[in-house]
Amino acid sequence: MKMKLMKSAVMTAAFASVLTLTSGSVFAQEAKSLDQLLDFVKQGQTSEAKENRAREAKFKSAKNDQAKLLAEAKQMRTNEEARSARLESDFEQNELKVAEKQGQLKERLGTLTELFGHLTSTAGDLRSNFASSLISAQYPGREEFLDGLIAKMSGAEQLPSIEEIERLWFELQREMTESGKVVSFDAVVAKPGGEKENRSVVRVGTFNIISDEGKYLQYIPETNTLSELARQPGSPYDGWATELVSATSGTVAFGADPTGPSGGSFLAALINSPTLNERFEQGGTIGKAIAAVGLFAFALAIWRLLVLTAVYAKVGSQLKNKKANTNNPLGRILKVHEENPKMDTETLELKLSEAVMKEVPKIEFGLNLLKIIAAVAPLMGLLGTVVGMIITFQAITIFGAGDPKAMAGGISGALVTTVLGLLVAIPTVLLHTVTNGQAKKIIHVLDEQSTGIIAEHTEANLGK
Repeated sequence: MKMKLMKSAVMTAAFASVLTLTSGSVFAQEAKSLDQLLDFVKQGQTSEAKENRAREAKFKSAKNDQAKLLAEAKQMRTNEEARSARLESDFEQNELKVAEKQGQLKERLGTLTELFGHLTSTAGDLRSNFASSLISAQYPGREEFLDGLIAKMSGAEQLPSIEEIERLWFELQREMTESGKVVSFDAVVAKPGGEKENRSVVRVGTFNIISDEGKYLQYIPETNTLSELARQPGSPYDGWATELVSATSGTVAFGADPTGPSGGSFLAALINSPTLNERFEQGGTIGKAIAAVGLFAFALAIWRLLVLTAVYAKVGSQLKNKKANTNNPLGRILKVHEENPKMDTETLELKLSEAVMKEVPKIEFGLNLLKIIAAVAPLMGLLGTVVGMIITFQAITIFGAGDPKAMAGGISGALVTTVLGLLVAIPTVLLHTVTNGQAKKIIHVLDEQSTGIIAEHTEANLGK
């Protein structure tokens, strides 16, 4: 019996300890007896009941608050729905009023509507012209007025004033007036290196603008600045620009480009067109080889022409002198006859033919080489063209044919060698013809005189 009581006590103590862990501060200390444990349990139950009642009261209060908020939200939704319906009705009525007012405005405007339409179109066109006009470099800020006027006329609420219409007419008239003037003014000019200088510039209407150094300038609308062209057009355009800048009165020749502001397509073509030296460099190694061959042919032809001219003069002098002079081919042929006066005709003829044949190679020296160069030069040009076309088509294969300018530039460079070949061949043919003609004249004189000598010798022998 005592054992059962002890077991009950132990279990009760374990249960009490559990209650102690879960009850908090009420069971902060252990019970020393069963009666004390019973008191602690009663106190814990009382405390928990109070807490539960407090939580229940708090929950009921929160529930009542939520219900109140729900009722307020529903009332607000009802009010907003009513307000939305009211605003929608007002909006529809306002739309009707706006349409009525617009109709009244349109009726009152009458023909002014078409006028304002033309005014808007004119302002837009003038705005685009101002954006790229050289006159804007002298009179900046003109676009701001037009931007405001266009924005005003684009809306239906406001109409342009008389002052604004008159200002538009003034700007249009000023653009037309200034386009026919050559004026000088100060402006900031950007150099190709990036540095900026305040210089005096000369504007030729809306066509071109040049600095006081005679350099062509470009107007950049985005920044409203003037910049010096990195590459200037060649002669005589640069000279004209210098003369115009330095002139104080009178008439000065100047190449105005009418195709666009700050120079159009003509000026761009002049700037982008390669010089003779650049064209020559496009020919590459083959082009340089053709040029070297051409210079050699030219020098050879001139040298042979001078030599043959001198020889022909000596032959002419020998024709006037009966005594043979060995400083010329005819004299050397006559010397053969002088040395063999009693030789039979056939042998003398052979001797003279031999003498003429000895002189012919000297006279025709270099002529065959000129003929070969005249024939080979176009072939060298064709070779360079074929090589250039191969390179161009290889570039097309790699990069595509999306840029016609690049392809055209490659083909243009390839054709330079053909031009060089023709430039060498044509003068060489002409020089060869002239030089060969001079040589033929000398050979003809030699043949004629040798035949005459044989005839005189034959007559002399027949007389004997």
